[in-house]
Amino acid sequence: MRVSVETTSGLERRLTVGVPADRVDTVVNQRLQEAARNARLPGFRPGKVPIKVMKQRFGAGVRQEVLGEVISQSFQEAVVSENLRPAGQPSIEARKMDAGQDVEYTATFEVFPTVEVQPMGDLTIEKPLATVTDADIDDIIEVFRKQQGEWVVSDQPAQTGDTVIIDFAGTRDGEVFDGGSAEGTSLELGSGRMIPGFEEGLVGATAGEEKVLELTFPEDYQSEALAGADVQFVVTLKEVKTMELAPVDEALFAKYGLEEGDEQDFRVEVKQNMERELRNAIEASVKNQVMDGIVAAHDSIELPATLIGREVNTMRQQMFQQFGGAAPQDMDLASVLPDEMFADQAQRRVKLGLVVAEMIGHFDLTAEPAKVRSFIEDIASTYQDPEEVINWYYSENEQLAGVESRVLEDAVVERLLADAAIAEVECSYQDALAKARPAAEA
Repeated sequence: MRVSVETTSGLERRLTVGVPADRVDTVVNQRLQEAARNARLPGFRPGKVPIKVMKQRFGAGVRQEVLGEVISQSFQEAVVSENLRPAGQPSIEARKMDAGQDVEYTATFEVFPTVEVQPMGDLTIEKPLATVTDADIDDIIEVFRKQQGEWVVSDQPAQTGDTVIIDFAGTRDGEVFDGGSAEGTSLELGSGRMIPGFEEGLVGATAGEEKVLELTFPEDYQSEALAGADVQFVVTLKEVKTMELAPVDEALFAKYGLEEGDEQDFRVEVKQNMERELRNAIEASVKNQVMDGIVAAHDSIELPATLIGREVNTMRQQMFQQFGGAAPQDMDLASVLPDEMFADQAQRRVKLGLVVAEMIGHFDLTAEPAKVRSFIEDIASTYQDPEEVINWYYSENEQLAGVESRVLEDAVVERLLADAAIAEVECSYQDALAKARPAAEA
């Protein structure tokens, strides 16, 4: 087999591969002979079809099948012999494919970049330091009560947090404008859905009252025609609804996982869950800072466009599934969710994937079974039957591999933190959770 390699640009390589004719022809003949043993064709006894006839009837199809297999096999042999690491599937271009002649084709693809682990001794980390207070527990329980509460019609003046049913008509210089009018709209005051001043202008109004609001659209408003424009809204309040919180009782406890117990037991259960969430948030905040440091320290790595494109597609599918379910087969998702939406985050993920993988080998790290078990047990502890969840993870190779990958990633973070400067920063429970949110996008 003949192989030559050409660097076309950056990480792109072009392999020219020549395969001896007999490697293809021999396999084609073998398959035709095997097929002839069971072939049934008009005018011939079963199993007695001449090989010449078999070639005439089936030779072209069998050859195409064998060519595909030989190209795939020879490509793998070629990249191994040339010590290349393809970052994606090659683009194959046939050059010589005729029977009786050596096969020749080109394969164009990107390779993984060479990654050198850079020193990160100057890494500085701010670690949130927070506790779960009784006030925090009260706040969460109030959220639960709102979630299980109901909206009731009120004759009192509307307050922030109330929901109002309104008709409104907007004009600019006495003329109506697109999107400025609606009837029977439900609006929670304080939600920030409307432009500044709109919701605030309805606080204190009662059902049946009409309000005239003189407002100005923000300069950065999405519609250029309305950005910075002075407008007037005539708003009629048709109904005011106030949230009636659910009582703190056994029914509420059961909704959030406590089948038996009183309010004190419920508060203990809630606190345990909040403390688990706090630990995860602190770990996520620290990890996100470490990942930021890795990205900054390895800024010069050239990234394969193939991997970035693959990551963009993955993120696009995830977003569509999160908000819209499964995409119809004939839908062009890229036109709905363009690449630009995901490009920066995809590049970050690809870079982290390459560098972290290199660091695992550089630091000689392994996914320790005890840490894998601990990770799975932590996940399982939030389920009704933890043992069943644990057994499921260990019976699903793909899921177990995902956990091992996460444990290895955490081992890299732990290794880098050993040499980092860590400053503990006191903050509230909610602030600690907020500091962790960017990590969810990593």
